[in-house]
Amino acid sequence: MVQISDIFSRQILDSRGNPTLEVDVTLSDGSLGRAAVPSGASTGEYEAFELRDGDDKNFNGLSVQNAVNNINTEICNTFSGYNPYNQKIIDNDLIELDNSENKSRLGANAMLGFSMAVSRASSVSLDLPLWKYIGGMRANTLPVPMMNIINGGAHANNGLDFQECMIMPVGFSKFSEALRAGTEIFYNLKGILSKKGFSIAVGDEGGFAPDIKNLSDALSYISEAVDQSGYKLGKEVFISIDAAASELHNNSCYTLKGENKKLDSDQLIKFWENICKKFPVISIEDPFDENDWSGFKELTNLIGNKVQIVGDDLFVTNKNRLLTGIENKSANSILIKLNQIGTLSETLETIEMAKKSNFGVVVSHRSGETEDVFISDLAVAVNAGQIKTGSLSRSDRTAKYNQLLRIEESLGIEGHYFGLDFFNNFN
Repeated sequence: MVQISDIFSRQILDSRGNPTLEVDVTLSDGSLGRAAVPSGASTGEYEAFELRDGDDKNFNGLSVQNAVNNINTEICNTFSGYNPYNQKIIDNDLIELDNSENKSRLGANAMLGFSMAVSRASSVSLDLPLWKYIGGMRANTLPVPMMNIINGGAHANNGLDFQECMIMPVGFSKFSEALRAGTEIFYNLKGILSKKGFSIAVGDEGGFAPDIKNLSDALSYISEAVDQSGYKLGKEVFISIDAAASELHNNSCYTLKGENKKLDSDQLIKFWENICKKFPVISIEDPFDENDWSGFKELTNLIGNKVQIVGDDLFVTNKNRLLTGIENKSANSILIKLNQIGTLSETLETIEMAKKSNFGVVVSHRSGETEDVFISDLAVAVNAGQIKTGSLSRSDRTAKYNQLLRIEESLGIEGHYFGLDFFNNFN
């Protein structure tokens, strides 16, 4: 019987140059699975705990050597000899070993790195691509990419209040065609911003970070780039927004410095309604604070038949919080981030709950990424239909797109691009 024979972790650097960890799991048949753990900048208060050392002498307190040591000692000693194919048993025992409310003892980053590496080692051992190992024969859907082409908020040093202005190329028959369209729009946006005198430096997720303060201005430039690229806005390409509104919320008020506005929840609902009337917006992520369930509910009730309302900080990939959202009808889609919850099994359980309740599923990266393409395989494995992995620059982002191109090629005629399905859900 194949067993886990060795578990080893090391500290590496993420896309921001901050420390994170990488885990190698070796099996008794010689198979090696390797996984690297990403890290967020705008993190929800209900996320599983990312363990960092807090030692200012090393990486300004951001080193993860304690998490690394937890893997190389306690996790290694406990799980050596386990059957690697029993992912759920491993993840459940890992949670029990940690025995804390939010994975703070071992660290969610340590637990996730091990959990991901086990699944990858198992897929290598069985000579299966990761997406097929996780998803089986039913895995065949290439996701619509949410392409972050203008960065703001916590991801950029500019005056734009909202974190991400994205495009979604839904009106195409293949993922590769959608990727090409997004890339051409990105090129043309660069030229438009440059001609208008804006900086074309990029933010954490590879999108441009011009000193734009007004959301309507940012979306107007994107609209111009879509038109210049020869595509039809509102038919082939739609706009998506990540507001990350928890970052703007204080004392029951949303402060939009760039817009020079202070809005309560009801006023912010009107703000979003007007934006959606002005532009072909098909998805808004975290339009309200992570505790503003009523704001999510009212906006979903008002425009949820035409616009996807995504909970990120609201749900933090946690099935208990998702259940509250389902029961309250707060949002109609969930963002999935592996490191918000800390194990692959829990992530899959949350995705399953979302799908059973007809919630949209968006598999997502983090702003502090690595070259690991695990989320590309995961998105196809669960037929998520959507992926959020950044812009069309920086290899930590494009690596995920490139992996999806490989998967599309591997699937051949069995592959299905989710674009028109997504379009039909909101039209």
